Amino acid sequence: MDVSAMLEQYAYPETTPWLRANMIASLDGGIQYQGSTSALGYAGDWALMQRLRTLADVVIMGATTVREYGSYPKEARKLAIVSRSLRFDFDGPLFTEAPAPPVVITCGAAPAGRLREAEKRAEVMVCGTDSTDMGMALRQLGDRGYKRQLCEGGPVVLAQIAAAGWLHELCLTLSPVITAGDAARVLDGPAVDMQRMELCHAIQDENYLYLRYRMAQG
Repeated sequence: MDVSAMLEQYAYPETTPWLRANMIASLDGGIQYQGSTSALGYAGDWALMQRLRTLADVVIMGATTVREYGSYPKEARKLAIVSRSLRFDFDGPLFTEAPAPPVVITCGAAPAGRLREAEKRAEVMVCGTDSTDMGMALRQLGDRGYKRQLCEGGPVVLAQIAAAGWLHELCLTLSPVITAGDAARVLDGPAVDMQRMELCHAIQDENYLYLRYRMAQG
C-alpha cells in the first residue's frame, strides 16, 4: 500500500479545531487480541498510523494507550496524555527524553502530589472537577494552537470525546480476523445520543479495510 499517495485523502479540513480518531478493530468489533492492539495490525496499518500523526498538531492518548505504546511517538509534534490518576514514572523516558514536554490532561480530583510531579515535566491542563471534561480539554488545546487533533484511544477516552460532541472524524481499520473474547469496543462508555456519520472513503489492502467517516452535516 502506497501510504504517501493516500495522504491527500486524509488532509484536515479548513474548519478547525478538528478531532480525528484512528482505531483498529477485528471484524467482530474487538480492539485487542490477548491484551494487545498491535496483534490486529500489520505493516500497512502501522505505516498509515505513523503518517496520520505527521498531519496532526497534537496526538492524544489515554494513559493505558500510552503505557502500551511505551514511548513518545517520534512522528508526533506534540503528545497529549489523558489521565485522572497520573500514575506515571515522571523520571522515565516518556517525559525526560521527549522532544517536547507532553501535555497532561487531568481533572481536579487528581492526587495533589502526582499533580505537582506532572507540572515539573509536562504542560498540565486541569479540565473538570471529579472527572476530565474532554470538551473543555479539546477546546483548550485548540486555543493553544493544536487545532488538527488526532486521538488514538483508548476506547474510554473516545467515548468521552463522542459524549462531548467532539468526534468529527473516525478512521477505522477493519482487521480480517475474528477474536471473540471480552475485548473493549472502539468506544467504551455510557450510551450517547446517536451520531450519524458519512463515509468519505473505503480502501482495501491485504484484506484489511481502511474506512474513513466524518460527522454527517445537517
